[in-house]
Amino acid sequence: MTRLFGTDGIRGVANGGLRPSLATSLGRAVAYRIVGAGGNLVVGRDTRRSGDMFTAAIIAGATSMGVDVHDAGILPTPALAFLAGRGVFKAGIMVSASHNPAPDNGLKVLDPGGLKLDDDLEDELESLILRADELPGVEAGALGRRVDGAPLVAAYVAARTALAEAVDARRLHIVLDAANGAAFSVAPAILRATGAKVTVMHDRPDGDNINLGCGATDAVSLAAAVRASGADVGFALDGDADRCVAVDSQGRIVDGDQVLGLLALERLARGALDERSLVVSVLSNGGLAKAVEAAGGRLVRTPVGDKHILAAMLVSGAGLGGEKSGHVIVREHATSGDGVLTALELLRVMTTAGARIEELADAVPLLPQQQRAVRVGHRDQWDADPMLAKAVADAEARLAPHGRILVRPSGTEPVLRVMVEGEDAALVTEIADAVTALAGERLH
Repeated sequence: MTRLFGTDGIRGVANGGLRPSLATSLGRAVAYRIVGAGGNLVVGRDTRRSGDMFTAAIIAGATSMGVDVHDAGILPTPALAFLAGRGVFKAGIMVSASHNPAPDNGLKVLDPGGLKLDDDLEDELESLILRADELPGVEAGALGRRVDGAPLVAAYVAARTALAEAVDARRLHIVLDAANGAAFSVAPAILRATGAKVTVMHDRPDGDNINLGCGATDAVSLAAAVRASGADVGFALDGDADRCVAVDSQGRIVDGDQVLGLLALERLARGALDERSLVVSVLSNGGLAKAVEAAGGRLVRTPVGDKHILAAMLVSGAGLGGEKSGHVIVREHATSGDGVLTALELLRVMTTAGARIEELADAVPLLPQQQRAVRVGHRDQWDADPMLAKAVADAEARLAPHGRILVRPSGTEPVLRVMVEGEDAALVTEIADAVTALAGERLH
């Protein structure tokens, strides 16, 4: 049986591969294993049409086990993590498929510290989900209740607003793309607390337009808006606002590795990068490693997934980490990626240095890199195919000594991902095209 939990919770097409019955079973399992009868669970969702359905299903499951469920409504995933790590809550469940299109949805479980679960606990929950109907519920008089948790988000907004007020961005014009997602109502006010002029776009969610032609995975319209308005910088959030992509004043997307690099270099310069370490995934660019190491820092690499980033940060003592996709963890303020916080950190560095984001990004030159995704029928068995395995080995030899190729199954989508990096841009593109095409042929 395929594992339910991927790198970022359980995902699938709403009412297709991911049904409300599964959400009910998850609610029962989390209530039984993590919360306990008489305890409190907090749930939230992004703006997808299916969010209400899955939230109701989770509430039904958890209350049947004697757990009170605080329904926080629409809010960013980092806001739910903030809440789950505070007060009376023993766990949190976020209903969101992050950057995926609107027909998809997902279920992310957070522990009492607001952290994603480790693999062993996810495996326990999977086992409980499969026999959820057998779990001992409570009598009618001990059933849990749904509690209106909408006011809870004010605590998160207050915490982020306090950080914003410490940044003097009165001279800047910002364009914010809210992705028609979870932060559409909270992000603009937080960023305006910096004193900046903030123009907001894609902030009218209708249940079906989340991430549609907008947001962190499609910043084309943001780039056009920045150029047309003469703004200083643009920020694009994704559907649940745990990531942020930046656009410079010329409308060029600032690579996520450059964002991590410029934040790390600023901290190194003032002796504030904990353990002089930056934690990134295996996908991060070799140019980032060179820039950080040249400044006296070190790079720690992990498997893909922000929970692996955080785990390595906790082990190494690093205070900054993230992924090139725009997930950034600033451990001083959060234990998860937070797109609004990332935007505030970038504004702080820009205003302190008195520099544009493109000038700061230039300090982190990147190697040519190509990333591809191909839908295949056997993504987890790709290395069992001899022709594909040989093609990858040949690519490694051609890219050596300063390049690399990484092939891996996606943890959130039915695709195989191919990353190629090297000093020769033409060779990188050639290899990426060839390996991707071969994978599509061999693993269909």
